Amino acid sequence: MKVLSVVGARPQFVKLAPVAHEAAARGVHHVIVHTGQHYDPMLSDVFFDELGIPAPDVHLGVGSASHGHQTGAMLARLEDVLAEHRPDWVLVYGDTNSTLAAALAAVKIHLPVAHLEAGLRSFNRQMPEEHNRVLTDHCADLLLAPTDTAARHLEREGLRERTRVVGDVMTDVLLQTRDGLTGDRPASLERLGLRDGEFYLATIHRAESTDDPQRLADTIGSLAALDAPVVLPAHPRLVAKAAEHGLSLAGGSLRVVEPLAYRELVATTMRARGVVTDSGGLQKEAFLLRTPCTTVRTETEWVETVELGWNVLAEPGEGLVAAATRPRPAETDAAPYGEGRAAEKVVDALLAGVPATVPAR
Repeated sequence: MKVLSVVGARPQFVKLAPVAHEAAARGVHHVIVHTGQHYDPMLSDVFFDELGIPAPDVHLGVGSASHGHQTGAMLARLEDVLAEHRPDWVLVYGDTNSTLAAALAAVKIHLPVAHLEAGLRSFNRQMPEEHNRVLTDHCADLLLAPTDTAARHLEREGLRERTRVVGDVMTDVLLQTRDGLTGDRPASLERLGLRDGEFYLATIHRAESTDDPQRLADTIGSLAALDAPVVLPAHPRLVAKAAEHGLSLAGGSLRVVEPLAYRELVATTMRARGVVTDSGGLQKEAFLLRTPCTTVRTETEWVETVELGWNVLAEPGEGLVAAATRPRPAETDAAPYGEGRAAEKVVDALLAGVPATVPAR
């Protein structure tokens, strides 16, 4: 069996790692295509090296652009790549422009599509990611849902027969990374002289967080007002938008650092008093590491983190400060994202083939 994975952004590289390892262990011919959506080495190359992912077989080098131009460029280039390789499955990950472009390119030339992390919904149609994930789910032949909640969303949309609950592959790699960490403290914490449990970790990068000058100013002001140092790995989008809006990322509690490699991000999250983020992935990683999280959004795809008390949704301002500084929640043994065997179930589902109820193209 030949599987072709299409990835392009930092969270997708993390999801790719356990799938690539499982495919190799089971003799699956696995082709990796990197669209180049994230082209900064600290958001791309470092993850392949650090997580032991084989180098991409194809690199499209698309780079940054508006949503339409970027998705269109990927779609055109992916069609040629898919036509050349003719895989048994095109495997797409998450909710980025790379995800949607690959799904559309595949269905146009009648190749089966499997969507990993299917069924997540924010129900916020202002988010580009929401459109990407909904459209991809309705294109795909096989929907690999991370949670029962995601599977219920798909059932309500008439997609139950295509759905398989496999767990969350990011849980696989996170648990493996956590268990492989040594006692060495992250270099960024050493440079800043910060002790465990006496700082916050923050990441801000989404368009809805950065494009509105007032919202970004309010978010930066809230982080600067927290009662302990805030380590802020500065995503290139955040840096560019802050400069465009004439905003400084320095001052108050803020401590700006370069983007963190994955192992360092995990180690830093484990040691933080709390996390403040607009990232879907970090919400879940914080929960799995049992670090309280505050999400700077009005909704989340990972509703289990909120239901279990480890994540609070907050808007910039006093509400964000209050949420971030709240007492630690009650401990829980709940494991809504699986026990770290999702990649095995993903490969099982691919080997089993397209569900018989899905009409052949």
